[in-house]
Amino acid sequence: MMLTAEQFVASHKSNIEILFGLTNKAFEGIEKLVELNVQATKAALSESSNHAQAIMGVKDAQELFALQAGLVQPLTEKTAAYSRHLYDIAQAANTEMGKSIEDQTAQAQKKIMSLVEDASQNAPAGSETAVAVLKSAVAAASTAFESMQKAVKQAGDMAESNFNSVSDSAVTAVKTASKKR
Repeated sequence: MMLTAEQFVASHKSNIEILFGLTNKAFEGIEKLVELNVQATKAALSESSNHAQAIMGVKDAQELFALQAGLVQPLTEKTAAYSRHLYDIAQAANTEMGKSIEDQTAQAQKKIMSLVEDASQNAPAGSETAVAVLKSAVAAASTAFESMQKAVKQAGDMAESNFNSVSDSAVTAVKTASKKR
């Protein structure tokens, strides 16, 4: 069972297309991240300018403390929103790449099963046991890979849930602390 030159070239072409596809998806994520950071920087500069102007108009210490206290809650909410957006960008990129990898893995598994079937049909008499062992090993590897994919997805879902919970708790804690003042 040797690959022909055409199969070899087709395989490499497919692998290169996959590589470029994944690279493009990674760059899309990076572009979104850069855009988010540019927006956040512009907003921070504008808010800093406004805050500096507000400080210049302060008449006494009590007004200064009130001004400073009023910044904590919005800053915390903006930080939480930035973190959520950052997480969403990373999660979307991860999901897209994961789907691509899953698709490629499924295609590879089909090709392997096809090769095993072809080999079993062309196997010499008396090699039925070896073919059965080979088929069993391929099936076990496929099952193990699917189990690993499910575990990774569950871990990702749990991480997302924990992130959202911590983020919401932080914002709620700051709101509660701000109300007590």
